[in-house]
Amino acid sequence: MRQLLAVAAGLAVLAASACTAPTPPRPAGVAATPTGPVTLPAPTGDHPVGTTVLYLKDASRPDPWNLDADARELKVTLWYPTGQRDGQRAPYMTPKESELLLKGSRITGVPYDTLSKTRTHAVEDAEPTGRRLPLVVLSPGFTKPVSTLTSLAEDLASRGYVVAGIDHPYENYATTLPGGRVAECIACDSDGDPGFGMGVVQGRAADVSFLLDRLPSEWDGSDRIDRSRIAMAGQSIGGASTLAAMVKDPRVRAGIDMDGTTYARIPKSGLTRPFMFIGSPQHVPGGRDISWDRDWKLLTGWKRWVVLTGANHQSSTDLPLLGSVLGITLPYGALSGARSAELTRTYVAAFLDQNLKSQRQPLLEGPSSRYPEVRFCPVACGRS
Repeated sequence: MRQLLAVAAGLAVLAASACTAPTPPRPAGVAATPTGPVTLPAPTGDHPVGTTVLYLKDASRPDPWNLDADARELKVTLWYPTGQRDGQRAPYMTPKESELLLKGSRITGVPYDTLSKTRTHAVEDAEPTGRRLPLVVLSPGFTKPVSTLTSLAEDLASRGYVVAGIDHPYENYATTLPGGRVAECIACDSDGDPGFGMGVVQGRAADVSFLLDRLPSEWDGSDRIDRSRIAMAGQSIGGASTLAAMVKDPRVRAGIDMDGTTYARIPKSGLTRPFMFIGSPQHVPGGRDISWDRDWKLLTGWKRWVVLTGANHQSSTDLPLLGSVLGITLPYGALSGARSAELTRTYVAAFLDQNLKSQRQPLLEGPSSRYPEVRFCPVACGRS
């Protein structure tokens, strides 16, 4: 019984974030027999995927969380098209990162290195291919590493995008930095402070601008990027940070918020660049989180507001895919991990294809019989 309660509590922690509106009550996960290592869903695009890691240091500003650090450090994971199909597959996370994530999430009953055994599809340090490729920046939820968005990142790279996933140190349970240093979650001690969410999104917006400034000089493959076609997407506080980055930096031409309560204020003149909200039923108009209602009126360009029936706060991440290896069964009625990944990949790619590649996407014009879980708000999306 103690193990059952611990696993259920762990699922609740994984499914929540200190930086989102309270979620409605729902059944906890139940313990199941853990399976062997999870292999993430295969990318659906035409290209093999490569990946590499960059470490950047912004000496112009101190770290907002670590008072002993006089510069802001970032870990950036790049995914991109490659012609190389064979080679060493990149690790999902290190054993230490897995340990700290599971401990922070109060997941017990499985070895602490369990998540480090997750199998990815990207070839480590493969040679990039292609030219004039759009760039997509990814930002994860609070306490979560960007590796929890790997399934989405690999899929976008296979479709011809360069993806730059940012780990924002001291805002998740573990970020490995140069020299084997591990940055733990200092910000977790402040998440109840007034103005915390606004501070996080402003800091992350600065991280994104710094990345865009430095990427051309830090990555040998950057000459393959079309810097006039940049978008950003994020989950939870990462989604809120997407909006903040767009307000701050006009280089970010389009953005997606995946289930994140927003904090940055859009100017009264409005935001004319394309934007999409995609989330769980707590984000229906007039629901528990009113931030999307507020911001919808100020989005004056192309926009969509999509709610997924049966989704929860983590449905756009890899976490539903990892439930089996953690010994967790999703609650009855919830989207399966495979279906969550399919819906997220499909609608994120459609948004990016339309707004960065100028490829019209009928899927974004209304309901689809193939994806009946998807509702378009606010017209056809009442309160759940």
